[in-house]
Formats: sequence, C-alpha cells, structure tokens
Amino acid sequence: MAEIGVHARTLPGLPSDHAAIPVWNAEDWYFEDFEAGDKIRSIRRTISEGESMLFNSLVLDHHPYVSDERFAAEEGVFGRRLVAGAMVFSYGLGLAATNCLNSFSYGYDRLRFIAPVFIGDTIYTIRENLSKEVKDHRMGKVRVSYSVFKAEGEQVLYCEHLMTALYRDPEPFHAEADAALAAKREAKKNG
Repeated sequence: MAEIGVHARTLPGLPSDHAAIPVWNAEDWYFEDFEAGDKIRSIRRTISEGESMLFNSLVLDHHPYVSDERFAAEEGVFGRRLVAGAMVFSYGLGLAATNCLNSFSYGYDRLRFIAPVFIGDTIYTIRENLSKEVKDHRMGKVRVSYSVFKAEGEQVLYCEHLMTALYRDPEPFHAEADAALAAKREAKKNG
C-alpha cells in the first residue's frame, strides 16, 4: 500500500529545507503505485445548515426538499430537509481525495444515492482502488470506488472514479499499449 503524506514534491521558490517536507495530502504516485484492494478512510465531517444553503445557492438548487423546512417537514417523504445529493457527492469525494500529482480525472461511473443525508448528519468516506489497465504510452487508467457513510456506518452514496495516471517508467507498458490502441482502432473501423 502506498503511504499517504510522505512524498515530498518541490515547488519553485521554496528554500530546499522547506521543499524536502512532504506536502499534506499531495501525493507523487504513479500508475505502478496503485494496487487493487488498497483502501483509505477519511476523517468525519458534519454538514451544517449554513453550508448546505450556501451550496444550494451556488448551484441554484432550491428544490423544496433541500431549501424549504416547512415543506420538507409537512409534505416531504422524509419529514425533514435533505442535503443536496450533489453536495454529498462533492464532500464525499473531497474527504478522501489525495491530490495525486500524476493522475487526472477521466470520469465517474455507477453513482448511486443509497440513503438520504440530512442537515446535521456526519459523513465519512472509504476509498478503494478497484483495478487498473494500460491506456496508452504515457498513462494507464485506474478505477477507484468511493463509499460514503453517515452515522454509525450507514452507506449513503457509492460511485466509481476513473482516473488516468502517468507511468513512472513507460517502457514496460509499450507493447500492451500498442495492442490496446490497435484493438481500439480496429473496433472503431468495424463499428
């Protein structure tokens, strides 16, 4: 398992003794460092009324379930206001994002809102490396799951994040990348 928070990455203009100190939550992992099955768990985070309403305002989501206390209490299915699903998704991923300096978001799959999250709920995230595959000559693809939980472990969200990650040493991946690219060209030609 790759260690989090132990990789120093220098920045221009820093004194050398400062540059040698690892940057919090900024990793220097390459494709080779991602191992299927590795997991991390985030700290917990309580979602407040104020930040929920700020998020709703920022994204222009003023559905009665997230912004109208009276409606939610008297007519809503859950009897109280929800936290917007987009906010739970954003916070859930942010809690376990490692800011890997060599990987880039490629997209998300299988996003599911499993249970409601209410104002005042406390959430945390478990991130797991699921798989990886060669993409091209510069980078591979990594599939990571994010499972967001509230309270005493009730799962509220699941999604899979697809990332690309640079190879530390691209040479060993060239033959597999050539085969994958050829198969892709052939499928496009026949499709």
